[in-house]
Amino acid sequence: MPRRAHLSGMAVQEISADNFNNPRRRDQLLTANKPFVVRGLISDWPLVQAGLTSAAAARSYLLELSQERKFVVSYGPPENLGAVSYKPDMSVNFVEKTAPLSDIFADIERNENEPDQPLIYMTSIDINAFFNGFLDQNPIDLGERKCRAGLWVGMRSRVPIHNDFPDNLACVAVGNRRFTLFPPEQFANLYLGPVDYTPAGRSISMVDLANPDLAKFPKFKDALDHAFCVDLAPGDAIHIPTMWWHSVEGLDKFNVMANFWWRDTPAYLGTPDGALMHAIYSIRDLPDDEKKIWRDLFDHYIFENSEELVSHIPETGRGVLNKISPTLAQKIRTYLLGVLNR
Repeated sequence: MPRRAHLSGMAVQEISADNFNNPRRRDQLLTANKPFVVRGLISDWPLVQAGLTSAAAARSYLLELSQERKFVVSYGPPENLGAVSYKPDMSVNFVEKTAPLSDIFADIERNENEPDQPLIYMTSIDINAFFNGFLDQNPIDLGERKCRAGLWVGMRSRVPIHNDFPDNLACVAVGNRRFTLFPPEQFANLYLGPVDYTPAGRSISMVDLANPDLAKFPKFKDALDHAFCVDLAPGDAIHIPTMWWHSVEGLDKFNVMANFWWRDTPAYLGTPDGALMHAIYSIRDLPDDEKKIWRDLFDHYIFENSEELVSHIPETGRGVLNKISPTLAQKIRTYLLGVLNR
């Protein structure tokens, strides 16, 4: 297993809550593209305090704030051991249902003390859409960042290694969680699965982190040499920068995590995932000599986009080579829709 709280020979940075809550220091940390842990950041949340009383108290607190609507919940059999993954035939190993939160919590209460627990897990619940006043009672200050806030609620669980495009501050509210992180460049050693059909919304590693088969996945040993593992208690938080690969395990019989996702780039920019999918569709299966030409063009226009490369074109005539604005973004979207609908 990865070295706990260890990364490439250096201990993972741990920040005090007071240090993190200093606006200048917080912004330095959140723009550094390095993971770090903040111990006790949300210790005063009512949800955290309820969870320290009991799992039942935490569920009661959430029920009081929940809206009267159905929640999406994943159910998996006990033999999954909490893992969210694929079956041998590449179908997912759980089923999704919708139910009132009270019914889901009743299922959890019936099963949480069973020796062979099923997976009962709600992922990335939109806090503002499903709970009344949660963030007023359980606030967090991330400055001017406009975040998408979500709750992850359920029994023992193992979310496989994946990454996210937004930056993420994950806050452990109830139960203990284990995070195992890998730097972005380790993707080639993680044996990633499909990009378009995934159990976690993103491509996942096909390696079982709890029991890695290094004979089948030999390069995964190199990934482990660059990984760190850290356990968080209720009240702690971890910053997972954009594109860092991570696995998350809910270690207790009932677990709640709040996460806050944001991007520091304008909302009108397109998603790289869409560009990757379009490139697979339009470039990947070209002859090798043609792909080489397109790789060079991508380097020229995308990855080496210095002012020098377009300085010979009058600014008024650069078209999509200009810096992207909301108007230009809309023009590009219109063009792409036309291309895709031919």
